[in-house]
Amino acid sequence: MSLITAIRAGDAALAPGRRDEAFRWTDLRGALGTLPAVSDARQPVGVATAPEGVTLRRHAAPVGSGVDETLLTVKAGETLRLIDHICAGEGAYVRDLSLPIVLEAGASLVRLVIVEDGADAVTYCRSQVTLSAGASYRQTVIAGGAKRQRIETTVEHPGLGASVELNGAYIVDAQRHTDQTTKIAHAGRDGASRQLVRGVAADRGRGVFQGLIAVAEGADGTDARLTHNALLLSDRAEIDAKPELEIFADDVACAHGNTVGALDEDALFYAMSRGLPLEVARRLLIGAFLGEIVERIGDADLEALAGAFLTRRLEALAS
Repeated sequence: MSLITAIRAGDAALAPGRRDEAFRWTDLRGALGTLPAVSDARQPVGVATAPEGVTLRRHAAPVGSGVDETLLTVKAGETLRLIDHICAGEGAYVRDLSLPIVLEAGASLVRLVIVEDGADAVTYCRSQVTLSAGASYRQTVIAGGAKRQRIETTVEHPGLGASVELNGAYIVDAQRHTDQTTKIAHAGRDGASRQLVRGVAADRGRGVFQGLIAVAEGADGTDARLTHNALLLSDRAEIDAKPELEIFADDVACAHGNTVGALDEDALFYAMSRGLPLEVARRLLIGAFLGEIVERIGDADLEALAGAFLTRRLEALAS
């Protein structure tokens, strides 16, 4: 079962749902009801420009149900800075967006993915990344949720000196749902990967994180780290997390971790004792919590855009 099959057939029963292990926390089938009509028409996205030297791809929301695929290949030895802006639309649209990426030998890609969706949307964004020897891939996903929103990244890691960094941040409230699911498959020797995802859930928002590091037999020397941290700002909010290691090789250095908690009351009290109003103090602490994700981008232009999006979402939480 898949969302793309459901859209093309016009049958919501063919979409993945809670009986599918990988979608048990992101029930696309249950959220769909009657699928909107399939259309090639796209909603307007307005005019936007990218910083100098940065490639901007804008992915418009469909008018009803829509399927898109955009392949990107970074040639051997080339370096690319990329923004994938997945734009919001109006109404109860349904979107399956596939963004395969191929990095040839020695290629380098720094990628910022900003995922905006309408509150009534059901969306699935898939990035399938294939690396060659010596390639470098750094990705940051920033998301604000939807009725159902799943952002999935799979990386085929050959080892051979290639490196991967997958980071992400999400802020959800008002019954918005977001899911960041990742898999890094280490297939060869001496590969490295790092991943840090941080999220905030307020009101009745729901955040989901599923991360898998898979190390195949023979992929000795793999060095992989995976961490997810989240803040719950309401008794009605929900965070579901499933970090996993699957290791079939010897001589590896792999670790994973997960934490979910509330804002530090002592830090909040300290900030308020210095004259900050409660909402300002909360926003300051949450911003600091998510700020490490922005700093890890390692590109000033992309950091500014990611920080601006998170600031808008934080201001919406406080209103």
